[in-house]
Amino acid sequence: MDTNEKILETLASLYPDARPALHFASAYELLVAVILSAQCTDERVNKVTEVLFREYSTPAAMVTLSQEELEKYIYSCGFYRTKAAHILSASRDILEKFGGEVPSTLENLRTLAGVGRKTANVVYSVAFGGDAIAVDTHVFRVSNRLGLAEGKTPEEVEEGLMRALPQKEWSKAHHYLIYHGRRVCHSQKPACAVCALAAWCKFRKEHG
Repeated sequence: MDTNEKILETLASLYPDARPALHFASAYELLVAVILSAQCTDERVNKVTEVLFREYSTPAAMVTLSQEELEKYIYSCGFYRTKAAHILSASRDILEKFGGEVPSTLENLRTLAGVGRKTANVVYSVAFGGDAIAVDTHVFRVSNRLGLAEGKTPEEVEEGLMRALPQKEWSKAHHYLIYHGRRVCHSQKPACAVCALAAWCKFRKEHG
């Protein structure tokens, strides 16, 4: 078993119930929640969508809101003007180009407003069961520190992870790395002394 396999096996044993922290009941709700989650905590997004989705949980319902009305719902998520514009534009595209259904391919997901590589990968893997790795700040940090996939951009880390890990494990690995980043490999003070991955970690070897 090589180092990457050992890391993945250990992460799987540490976080067997790893799953998305965002609350959603459909692919569309997930899409909106992920757009809102940029530069915002999942906890805050869940509070906002709990109210928003009571009446506006479909593209058809969402586009009945004006930009200003939607902004009031999502204000606390930050960057609310841009996010509101993206959500409304994406909702219109879903209605006009995809028959009211969130597209299930990465190519089509990336044509929607506000949907970059990371958002498309999350929706594709979580909502549609596709094989993809979404690189958020946690995945980026932990992957680089471990030496599992090193890169200066999320795209470089994503490509590195795709090479390092079996395709069928990509989506699970995404959640494992997020959990580890939140619980152990913190941004400012990583808990290296209690980390189960310390034996294989490049950051630990370099910093003692």
